Amino acid sequence: MVRAVLFDLDGTLLELDLERFLTRYFGALRTIAEGHAGAERADLVLGAIQAAVRAMCEPHPDLTNQAVFDAEFGRLSGTAFSDVWPVYERFYAEVFPTLADGAGPALGARNAVEAALTLGLSVAVATNPIFPKMAVEHRIAWAGLGDIAFPVVTTYENMRACKPQPAYFRQVAALLGVDPRDCIMVGDDRFLDMAAADVGMRTFYVGSHDDAVADYRGTLEDLATLLPKLAATPDNV
Repeated sequence: MVRAVLFDLDGTLLELDLERFLTRYFGALRTIAEGHAGAERADLVLGAIQAAVRAMCEPHPDLTNQAVFDAEFGRLSGTAFSDVWPVYERFYAEVFPTLADGAGPALGARNAVEAALTLGLSVAVATNPIFPKMAVEHRIAWAGLGDIAFPVVTTYENMRACKPQPAYFRQVAALLGVDPRDCIMVGDDRFLDMAAADVGMRTFYVGSHDDAVADYRGTLEDLATLLPKLAATPDNV
């Protein structure tokens, strides 16, 4: 039976034009880089940030994503990220919330989350952990779910892998205190999210690609209707 639900955030719980958001995000980051490094070094700093994000997406089982980011940023920029973190902390507190630009709750998001919680299931916001906790919390708020105390939220501070690596899904299950086979991953990305099947998780696809391989597919409202059955059905049935 299902004992835990992993919800992707962007495109699943949060209705967001990701391409437009990333354009605004990296544009804002460049402005911040110009402010603390100068216009002549801004491209170097932004390039170091982007390379550090890519490094987080590679396997590094003994390090948190944050540790990998900090090391790669420092190597490429010549500056310890901890030295400039106060600048970026202010950015995430003051500038990042202005980047929503129409982002909002996905249809059925709250209903699906509340259905899982009402059933006593453990729930994780299983977003790809390449952002600091502050940025993830803002996006959860954009999804209209900022008032919910999720047992697990994946961020670059607490994770040691990114999607679609099996280690990511195993770690989330461990944080929830359940076996991966007792989880269902809900997401819109057929590559990043549906890869949860590789560790034995069930999958529920809410995206638009007909060729996505998943155990179930539909809307978040469909998921809310399905969850009571999944939570009550023994594994051998």
